[in-house]
Amino acid sequence: MDLDMNGGNKRVYHRLGGPPAPSDSKQKVCFHWRAGRCNRFPCPYLHREIPAPGHATASSSTNKRVADESGFASSSHRRGPRFNGNGNSWGRFGGSRTVTKTEKVCKFWVEGNCPYGEKCRYLHSWSIGDSFSLLTQLDGHQKLVSAIALPLGLDKLYTASQDETLRIWDCSSGQCTGVVNLGGEVGCMISEGPWLLVGMPNLVKAWNIQNNSDQSLTGPVGQVYSLVVGNDLLFAGTQDGSILAWRYNTITNSFDPVASLKGHTRAVVSLYVGGNRLYSGSMDNSIKVWSLDNLQCIQTLTEHNSVVMSLICWDQFLLSCSLDNTVKVWVATEGGNLEVTYTHNEEHGVLALCGMHDAEAKPVLLCSCNDNSLRLYDLPSFAERGKIFAKEEIRSIEIGPGGLFFTGDGSGQVKVWKWKTDPTATSS
Repeated sequence: MDLDMNGGNKRVYHRLGGPPAPSDSKQKVCFHWRAGRCNRFPCPYLHREIPAPGHATASSSTNKRVADESGFASSSHRRGPRFNGNGNSWGRFGGSRTVTKTEKVCKFWVEGNCPYGEKCRYLHSWSIGDSFSLLTQLDGHQKLVSAIALPLGLDKLYTASQDETLRIWDCSSGQCTGVVNLGGEVGCMISEGPWLLVGMPNLVKAWNIQNNSDQSLTGPVGQVYSLVVGNDLLFAGTQDGSILAWRYNTITNSFDPVASLKGHTRAVVSLYVGGNRLYSGSMDNSIKVWSLDNLQCIQTLTEHNSVVMSLICWDQFLLSCSLDNTVKVWVATEGGNLEVTYTHNEEHGVLALCGMHDAEAKPVLLCSCNDNSLRLYDLPSFAERGKIFAKEEIRSIEIGPGGLFFTGDGSGQVKVWKWKTDPTATSS
């Protein structure tokens, strides 16, 4: 990087307004202020991104546009410091000022040593929003948390990770009470009745958590990315594009293979059952709709332009999200086929969807994006209710009783959240 003698970035500074005369040092933007840590008062350099109106030139608007595209300032920075009524920009020193927080978590606060306290321009919080709060954080996994399960009727939380372990947590104390070494990365995990079902490379591991027995369901080729239960069948979406189905046999206490659903050309990464339909999302950018009566594909949806990461059903609607930066809402026509009725656009790829009701029984969509954030939206308006941040991308979301919900991210952290008053219901 090309730095000038004062520690500034020459290329970016020139794009902001061109090089000033050598003696006019006050027209330089303070590098330390831009980084949020200038401690000079008075400072000989500008505490603003562009010169004051008296120094503006005809090319200033063009230069500002180029600077925005330079990659130096992210969109969160551009939404951050603003000029106040008297023409002074936000600053740390001198006169009265208002601290405008950027939507970015302070890395020094995360490490426990931010020297700026309440004056810091970055967030000292893992969330924005007053409807929910962080209860606790569960540390232990070393890699991405790929699945979270909370079996009904138990006081245990199960988390699985790409670090090849499954952890068991006591819901009362928040302590880890057991670690299971699986010997392979976990692609997904669900709980159903007494069973904890874990998708791994080339198999599905089934644990009966009531009698502590286990068995391996073979047949998948490659990683198992998604699992769902519907119509007394267990479905697994696999890396080779197949969807395998098993039925539990109560006589032999085993899972019997039933079918292999073919149609996707690449890995099946999301599955959901709604009504009498199985919905599958794939790396081939498509969604397939399968009848649970005969396990035949009855429709293929191709409106997404990238991987279909997650699917949920809500009332008569199907919601899908993709790395193409969209959430699509589908509704059935009179003929029974699904069509897009609304498309919600994000700035980043969308990784996971989950739905629940808030304390007033209003539907809320939890939407994880590829910028290490999770957004909470009112439905059907998609008005933003709040935002949750993480060290890395949030890949797993799970709903619990009493207004609880859980998030797991790429750094291995699991966080427990709660609506501030108990909800009256949760979505199916």
